[in-house]
Amino acid sequence: MSHSLLVVHVQVHVKPEHVDAFHQATLANARESVKEPGIARFDVMQDAEDPTRFVLVEAYRTPQAPAAHKETAHYLTWRDTVAPMMAEPRTSRKFANRFPDDAGW
Repeated sequence: MSHSLLVVHVQVHVKPEHVDAFHQATLANARESVKEPGIARFDVMQDAEDPTRFVLVEAYRTPQAPAAHKETAHYLTWRDTVAPMMAEPRTSRKFANRFPDDAGW
């Protein structure tokens, strides 16, 4: 049973007037991100009570995968596109996968 995935939760707070544009840019990034060999999963969650808040749940297969992800064209485009949309800087927390087994991702 393997539990090596690194799971990152990225907290995002977007200016109200940019919610739709942020959502579209983030979906475009997520669709490309899941094609990366180092990414097991890339989920985009929007707060049900405050639509200006999102959580990106990124599951990486290796410790090197987050750095590789941040060098991709789609990530760099996303980063530059959404930067002016932020109501505050993004924050993140890293977690070790415990369940399901990594094969379940």
